[in-house]
Amino acid sequence: MNAQPPVVLIVDDVPENLSVLGALLQPRYLVRAATNGANALRIAASAPAPDLILLDVMMPEMDGYAVLERLRSDAATRDIPVMFVTALDSMEDEESGLDLGAVDYLTKPLKPAIVLARVRTHIELKQARDRLEAQKQSLELEVERRMGENHLIQDVSIHALARLAETRDKETGNHLRRTQAYMRALARQLRFHPKFQQFLSDRTIDLMVKSAPLHDIGKVGIPDHILLKEGPLTPAEWEIMKTHTYLGCDALAHAEQDAENPVEFLALAKEITRSHHERWDGSGYPDALAGENIPISARLMAVADVFDALMCRRSYKQPIPPDEVRRMIVCESGRQFDPDITEAFDLLFDELNGIAQRFADPAPTDDRGIRDLGLNGSGA
Repeated sequence: MNAQPPVVLIVDDVPENLSVLGALLQPRYLVRAATNGANALRIAASAPAPDLILLDVMMPEMDGYAVLERLRSDAATRDIPVMFVTALDSMEDEESGLDLGAVDYLTKPLKPAIVLARVRTHIELKQARDRLEAQKQSLELEVERRMGENHLIQDVSIHALARLAETRDKETGNHLRRTQAYMRALARQLRFHPKFQQFLSDRTIDLMVKSAPLHDIGKVGIPDHILLKEGPLTPAEWEIMKTHTYLGCDALAHAEQDAENPVEFLALAKEITRSHHERWDGSGYPDALAGENIPISARLMAVADVFDALMCRRSYKQPIPPDEVRRMIVCESGRQFDPDITEAFDLLFDELNGIAQRFADPAPTDDRGIRDLGLNGSGA
């Protein structure tokens, strides 16, 4: 099937002029015609869209300049090239038309060879622009597809690494999914808080949520007799348990060094992994950071991680009733947790509790020994 020829719309209030131009162009182009500006605008916005418009300037009711302004103001027609056709031949008239966005200016009486040459030139330019735009859109779609694949691979890799840590600590279950959801909810609640709005952009929130599953990846370096111990840890064992923070951070730092290009989320992942057990009052670990010296990402994870640890059954503890969990965390405002994040937690409690219930772990078939670490130790 032959491709449809280019479409040329001729606009002139004199039917004889339409006939002359139509007869000249029809052997090569599909010609459409309008005798006034209103009809021209309607035809230009309908299919098949014109590849070029030959527009008379001097018309009643709506002159060519007004028609061109309307064409340029409509997204559906703004990119159609327009050539003015007029008896006005002063330099000022031509400049006015070109300033409004016309691509060319033909003066009457028309010379057929010049008309055909200029029409052909502007049709070819339009076709070239259309091809470039199609190529651009195709490239953008391909880039988007590949970015989507890369993000999927990245997400799968993150979860694979996090699951590796989980294989060492089988009590966590849906812990990763829950803490991600808690982090997103808390960050969105604080998105426009004066203290956080500069940091918590939509992009940063997405990266934090992506990074959250890696917060305990350092547990792969903790010996089984400590990580899986049922019952209280000795002081020496507890010191070893605390090293999972910088073990995880160091592993991510090495991965960052090995990457050929910067990996944006790893900066946040390192913050979260190293500092999510720091305390607002400076008594946390591994660096005894205090207050706003603790990265925001880690402060958010601290609340999310402890909330989940208290709410859920672990090998070392029974689940605590939600209202009691709420009270315990709120009581730690200004001591273990950032007061503003604690306030956001309190406001969002029903939503966070809903997340905990929605992604709850299956009930165990037997009871394990309970190791009571207290609030500070929860979620080691």
